[in-house]
Amino acid sequence: MLALTLTASLIIPSVVSAKEPSSGKAITDMASSARSAILMDADSGTIIYEKNSNAALPPASITKIMTMLLVMEAVDEGRLKLTDKVQTSEYAASMGGSQIFLEPGEEMTVDEMLKGVALASGNDASVALAEKLGGSEKQFVAMMNEKAQELGMKNTKFANCNGLPAEGHVSSAHDIALMSRELLKYENITKYTGLYQDYLRKSSPKPFWLVNTNKLVRFYSGADGLKTGFTSEAKFCLSATARRDNLRLIAVVMGEPNTKTRNAEVSHLFDYAFAQYTNIQIYKKGDPIGTLSVEKGKVDHIPLTAKHSYSVLLKKGDAGKGIRHELVLNPDIKAPIEIGQPLGKLVVYRGSEVLTEFPVESPVAVAKAGWWTMLRRTTGHLFFSN
Repeated sequence: MLALTLTASLIIPSVVSAKEPSSGKAITDMASSARSAILMDADSGTIIYEKNSNAALPPASITKIMTMLLVMEAVDEGRLKLTDKVQTSEYAASMGGSQIFLEPGEEMTVDEMLKGVALASGNDASVALAEKLGGSEKQFVAMMNEKAQELGMKNTKFANCNGLPAEGHVSSAHDIALMSRELLKYENITKYTGLYQDYLRKSSPKPFWLVNTNKLVRFYSGADGLKTGFTSEAKFCLSATARRDNLRLIAVVMGEPNTKTRNAEVSHLFDYAFAQYTNIQIYKKGDPIGTLSVEKGKVDHIPLTAKHSYSVLLKKGDAGKGIRHELVLNPDIKAPIEIGQPLGKLVVYRGSEVLTEFPVESPVAVAKAGWWTMLRRTTGHLFFSN
């Protein structure tokens, strides 16, 4: 069992006290106009503030976070390339609303379509990507709901890939924060969501100018995503992220009355957290965290590394008890092992209290060893054991 003690004071509340001030404004007032809101530390998943965060509400175009997540996941796994061409169907071109005005039969790369989704909130680009990856929007929506279930999004049901009004199409601020956090694990996504402007059809006589619907990426220091949303039913929604130093935050507001209020309340939430909190890193992405012994596998050990940054949230200026963490692996793991198979967890403690847990998954597949491999391994142990 791997253990390490850190000498830093830690505060990981489920919700911060509503009496703590931020620039003379109580945190209870931070999202007073929103129907639902949440503020989360992206690395640890710690909730700093919430208001009706589990209410199932229409999410409008924030839906597209899940669309982008499935695309980025496919790119990461090699099932899709950013240079792959995506052909626009008549159905995708017919979406209306926010769009990049794709013509039936028009082709763009996955990279260009992602820009169209992230910056212009293109409903047409979202459907084109969905059809490319799922074969049809219906099948892609099934993939969205499956991923939502996997992420523990208990108050979410997707009916389409773009957030256009549809019966039963709902999510919650808490669920949106979960999928936003998952999307941010693909670090390249902010190269799209953090852009303020770009162009599509650059080689054509009339290039199409994209301007990010999320104005915070230009006007709030450290903001680089993620997605706005609006319908007459949902009102003004936003899942925003910002990073300063080693602290990345996610703020979600739903049902705001207008864009000015939406942006102001998200900015207040960010201001509060950046002023009050810091983050201590346990492991950065790629750091070795331990070794797993595999019984009856083609390889008998798997080196484990941090899949992403593992960190915990600290209250600035606090003095107190140190923290420790342990790698706890499942006993007697036997081959075959699949990529992504749960192997155990990294547990962070304060004293005997569990503060947070990070799942640890297999980075590789391990086939079951044949009899000859097992024989050589057994005889090797016989000859070389003490």
